[in-house]
Amino acid sequence: MRNLVVLGGSSHPEFTEKVCNRLGISPAKNRLGKFSNNEISVEMKESVREKDVYIIQSACGSVNDNFMELMLMINACKIASAKRIITVIPYFPYSRQPDVPFKQSGAPLTSLPPSTPQYQPNQPGKAEDISKQLSRKLAAASMQDSFPNKKEKVPYREWRARPGVLIADLLTCAGADHVITMDLHDAQFSGFFDCPVDNLSSVHTAISYIRHNIPNYSNAVIVSPDAGGAKRATNIAEKLCMDFALVHKERPKMHSLHKESILVGDVRGRDCILIDDIADTSYTITKAARLLKEKGAKKIYALVSHGVLSADAVNHIGSSAVDELIVSNSVPQHVHMMHPKIKVFDVTPLFTEAIRRTHFGESLSRLFDY
Repeated sequence: MRNLVVLGGSSHPEFTEKVCNRLGISPAKNRLGKFSNNEISVEMKESVREKDVYIIQSACGSVNDNFMELMLMINACKIASAKRIITVIPYFPYSRQPDVPFKQSGAPLTSLPPSTPQYQPNQPGKAEDISKQLSRKLAAASMQDSFPNKKEKVPYREWRARPGVLIADLLTCAGADHVITMDLHDAQFSGFFDCPVDNLSSVHTAISYIRHNIPNYSNAVIVSPDAGGAKRATNIAEKLCMDFALVHKERPKMHSLHKESILVGDVRGRDCILIDDIADTSYTITKAARLLKEKGAKKIYALVSHGVLSADAVNHIGSSAVDELIVSNSVPQHVHMMHPKIKVFDVTPLFTEAIRRTHFGESLSRLFDY
C-alpha cells in the first residue's frame, strides 16, 4: 500500500505485528527509549512526509507512560510532516471514569427547600387555620425522615477530575487527526473530540466465537452482569435468537446503602454466557457467576471485550464459578493464556480492515452489516 505507514508503541508490539502482516507491510522503524530520569524519548528512523501514519498503542501496563509515549509519537510524526496521523487505540485509556460528578448514594439535595414563613399572630390578616398548621407539621416530619443525618458532617466529594475532555484535548493538541478504538466503556467519549472517532464494535467477533466454540449455544442464556451492559448483551442475544437474563442490584430498604444482587430471568439447568466490556479486577464477573450457580446454572462462560485482569484478578477467576473466560487481545494476553480457564479471541482482523478502509476512504459502516 502506497503512502501508508504503521507505527507501534511499546504497549502491545504483538498487535502491531499482526496488523502489519495482514496489511502486507512492515512496521515503520522508530526508536523508543527512556533517559536515566525516566523521561520518554521518541525518534523516527524513516520518512513519513505526506503519508498516512497509523500509530497503534493500547492502554495497558503502565498506562500513563504508554499514553505519554503515544503523544510524543504523534508529535514526532507531526514535526516530520505526516499528511494524516491516525491513532489506533484498541483499549482506550481513562474510559471508565465518569465525566459528571456523582455520589454512590445518588444525587441528594445539598440543602432543604425554602420553608414557609413563620406565623406571626400579632399582625392582622396573617391568621392561619388549623389545617395549614397541620400540613406544615406533617411536612416537617417528612423532611426529618428523608434527611435523618442532616446535622452530621458529610465528607466533601462533589468535585472530581473529568478525564474525558482532558484526554481528548491532549490527543488533538499533540496532532492526532483521527482516532480508532473499540468498545468504549462510555460512548459519550467520542463527543469530546474535535476530530473523527471510530468506535468499533467487537459484537460480531464475539458472535462468531460463540457460534464456533461454544457447544449447543442456542440453548444457552446470554446474561448481563449489570444494568449498564444490558444493551450490549441484548444485542448479541437478539442476533443469535437466544434467551436473555440480567443481574440487577437493588437496595432492599429505602435508606439502606447495601445493595443486593437479584437475577431477572430463568437459568436453571442451562449454560450461561456472561457479556461485559471490561474485566479489570473481575469482581463483577465472579459475583454474577456465583449468583448464577446458586440459581441452578450448569456451565458459565464469560465473554469480555477488554481483559485487563489487574491485581489478583486471575486468581479470582481460577477460584470462581466461571468455567471459561474469553477475552480479546486488545491488551497483551500472553501471560494469561497459560491459565486453563482463559481463552483469547483475535480482533486484529477488525482493526486491519478499519485501517484499510480508512486509508482508501471507504465506509466503515459496512463492517457492522449483518
